Amino acid sequence: MLYLGCHLSSSKGFAAMGRMALSIGANTFQFFTRNPRGGAAKEIVPADAAALVQMQDAGEIGRIVAHAPYTLNPCAKEEKTLEFARNTMKDDLRRMEYVPGNYYNFHPGSHVGQGMDEGIRKIAETLDVAMFDGQTTTVLLETMAGKGTEVGGRFCELRQIIDRVSRPDQLGVCLDTCHVNDAGYDIAGSLDAVLEEFDREIGLSRLRALHLNDSKNPSASHKDRHERLGEGYLGLEAFYRIIEHPALRGLPMILETPNELPGYEAEIALLREYDKAADANKL
Repeated sequence: MLYLGCHLSSSKGFAAMGRMALSIGANTFQFFTRNPRGGAAKEIVPADAAALVQMQDAGEIGRIVAHAPYTLNPCAKEEKTLEFARNTMKDDLRRMEYVPGNYYNFHPGSHVGQGMDEGIRKIAETLDVAMFDGQTTTVLLETMAGKGTEVGGRFCELRQIIDRVSRPDQLGVCLDTCHVNDAGYDIAGSLDAVLEEFDREIGLSRLRALHLNDSKNPSASHKDRHERLGEGYLGLEAFYRIIEHPALRGLPMILETPNELPGYEAEIALLREYDKAADANKL
């Protein structure tokens, strides 16, 4: 099964996002748990959350991806910023239990000069504070472009975080195609080699979702600027290989390209058309 979706506004609730996803040909989606620049989260209406769960139970929508706000830095130097990150993540994970069994994705953060080891230690500590026994949500560490003092630009850095937490079974990874390209992994030219390295460092069983984004910059630029599919340095053929790769089939693939809904709909249709043709050629 090919699960394609995009980032949707959560302002109208879970059920509305589910219906919106279906209306543009998507069968998964991503949303911010609260304003991406921070702030209080919108109150969850249990009946609304239950309506989305019903869509998932019916097979209309696959697993969805919640995204933490960009202001969340789980390895911040300042205590106030670190406390915000821990309280926000703790609150988000408890709220996610209204739609059990889904994913919560976050940027590992920036160590802001404290050093990579200290950044990794603080991220693991933040996860230990926020996660809890019995949670059904899998927390996803996102692969990053490695700009500045960003943590997560190398697969080994994510592995070190996983190794330090007390609940490693509740952790996975979301691979962002733009980020790994900008970090220096040749995902466009050597997809198999990149996935083999991921498997060696982290384990493919921990890869739970993808962000499908082309990049405005060449490999190893460490820039993190998303582009529409086929209009950047990765090229459309790279995304065709990604959606057809047997190790990636069945994972939610979320578009974060610079688009409005019509643009997302067109990109989803393009990928589904290629997938359909590829299936026909296999017969």
